[in-house]
Amino acid sequence: MDTIVLATNNKGKIRELSVLLEPFGVQVKSLSEYPEIGEIPETGETFLENAMIKARTVAEVTGLVAVADDSGIEVDALDGRPGVYSARYAGEACDDHANNEKMLAELKDVPDEKRTGRYRCVMVAVAPNGESINADGAYEIQVAHGYKGRGGFGYDVIVLDPEMGCHVAELDPEVKNGRSHRGKAMRKLLNLWPDFWSKAGCR
Repeated sequence: MDTIVLATNNKGKIRELSVLLEPFGVQVKSLSEYPEIGEIPETGETFLENAMIKARTVAEVTGLVAVADDSGIEVDALDGRPGVYSARYAGEACDDHANNEKMLAELKDVPDEKRTGRYRCVMVAVAPNGESINADGAYEIQVAHGYKGRGGFGYDVIVLDPEMGCHVAELDPEVKNGRSHRGKAMRKLLNLWPDFWSKAGCR
């Protein structure tokens, strides 16, 4: 069985992406299995730049195809913030609760109709021989006024899926994968996968 590396230690991302990659019959490993890589600085100014930095680094070190994504939340009332800084919105500690508290505080006096935004994801795959593909996806959301739900991760407990009428953290994982920015980006990436896999020299 062929092996690829997901360039993340985020258990939520690993769980979601592993399910989406199952049909391709690849063994999925995470960065936790390669402690020598350490923390990869995300110095890019866009989601694509950060995703490419992570995937190229992992592919070079492991000699395996690496899949990486960079994603975040863009809130219209905050002029698109926090964007690429979503994970460290409240500081470098990357604490989900602190990030959520900061967002709720910043939007305290913003009415419902202006609490719109979207999750955005850019996903890339990079092979050791330099071949790469990328795809993006967006998931329209609305920031709620408080917490609800136990699923998901990150901002899911404070954002609503307007079409479903509930917090994203309340959605069944399979339903979320079908609607989420990451799921959309991965499905686009997988459409490009057979040609990429061939050019990557994996088959």
